[in-house]
This record gives sequence, structure tokens and C-alpha cells, in this order.
Amino acid sequence: MKNTWLNLEGKTAIVTGGASGIGKAVAQEFLNNGANVVVCDMNPNKPEFDDHNGHMEYIVTNVADRDSVEKMIEKAKEITGTIDIIVNNAGINIPRLLVDKKEPKGKFELDENVWDKVMNVNVKGVFLCAQVAAREMASQGKGVIINMSSESGLEGSEGQSVYAASKNAVNSLTRSWAKELGKLGIRVIGVAPGILEATGLRTLEYETALAYTRGITVEELRAGYSKTSTTPLGRSGKLSEVADLVCYLASDRASYIHGVTYNIAGGKTRG
Repeated sequence: MKNTWLNLEGKTAIVTGGASGIGKAVAQEFLNNGANVVVCDMNPNKPEFDDHNGHMEYIVTNVADRDSVEKMIEKAKEITGTIDIIVNNAGINIPRLLVDKKEPKGKFELDENVWDKVMNVNVKGVFLCAQVAAREMASQGKGVIINMSSESGLEGSEGQSVYAASKNAVNSLTRSWAKELGKLGIRVIGVAPGILEATGLRTLEYETALAYTRGITVEELRAGYSKTSTTPLGRSGKLSEVADLVCYLASDRASYIHGVTYNIAGGKTRG
């Protein structure tokens, strides 16, 4: 196989939360470009990929558990020899209201259990994976860490305050770690997708909760997916478009991009 424009052939990319949704699209695009890809997820069932151009390994991993993360990184290094890229994509979203006037302390009001669960995966998980991977990258003198954020982390989101807060924390970690790790030859970048085509987050449980927090029905929520009046490009984003951006940022073509979070949302902003 001839080298592609991105020159990712033979490099090792770890993608957390890679069994479905954005993570799976990212992992597949790395494979398309000839990379060795270690897919990590809580799903006990190994997902299917087209690994004709690259090599894929699947490791069941709990990103919020240090021991699990350390074992994953150790195994990934044993298999591939180096850790060149890690995409911290694993995340969860549990819609809740800060205060539910109709049903105080009810099912859809934010409590500590939901707060801790979201923060553990979305923030602690990013911290643990970045730290363990960065130790390997520092010994190599190079590497790329890409943190998956969200447009909601930049703009906030009704009914999704803890999710938005976790993603804004990821944005801050990205900027801070860039200041620390750049000196060690490690680039740190964030990617913040906006409204995308359906992903694994759109379960009935998720849609029911989000619809409740916004005072609408699930049917009305689903109908809103196709309304793109707030997006200047007039459509939802594709998972493949996020994957394309991630692979570019992970490549040496983006060697001077560092410490920023890219909003990939079709121009959608507050204004």
C-alpha cells in the first residue's frame, strides 16, 4: 500500500469509545489510512471493522478506572510497539434538569449519582487516558492527544448541563495540557462536533429524558433532528466528516496545530 497524503501508515492510534458512533467512524478512518488501531470500549462484543489497510485490536476498557487504562496502554504497546496517537472519545450523556418544578427530586432532576457518572467518564476518563498515554509519548519524544469535546461545551445546552460542563472541562484540559506537553513533543488538540447524524447516544432512554427536560414529546424531539435552521450550512454533520478532521489533526500535516479546540458544527453558533 502506498502512503496516503496523511502518512499515518504504521502509526498506532488508540480510540476510546470506539465500538460505535463517532469513535467507530474515527477508528475506521485511521484503518483506511493504514494505521494500527487499538479500539477501546466497555462493550464486551468486538465490533466489526474493515481492516484491509490497517490492523485493529480490540480491548475492553473502563476509561474511568486507572488499572483498566494502564493495562490497556501496556497491552497496546506490547502489540504495536509505540503509542503515537490517542483519541479520547469515550463519553456519556444523561439529560437532567437542575430543578424540576413539576417533580422536585424526581427522575429527571439532576442528582449526585448522574453528576458523578457523567464526570467520571467524560472528565476523569480523559484525564486517566491522557496521563497514561502521555507518559509513553514523553519517553518517545512525540505523540498526539485528541480530546473529543462538543459544541455544547462551548455554548451550553438546555437539559444537558452536566454534559456541557464536562465538555467545557475537556476544553480547558486541552488548553492546559498543551502548555505542559508541547515542551515534550506532544501535541494536544480538541474537536467539538455539533449536531450530527444518529449516533449511539440517541437511545430511547436518552431521547425520553431530553424531551422531558425541554418540555416536548419524543416525536417532536425527533422531528427537530431534521430542522437545521440554526446551522448555516443547512444540514447535520456526518460522522465521517468528524473522522476526517481527527485523522488530519493526528497527522504530521497538522504539526503546528496545538492547544486549540476545533468546532465542527456547520457554522452553528450562539448568534
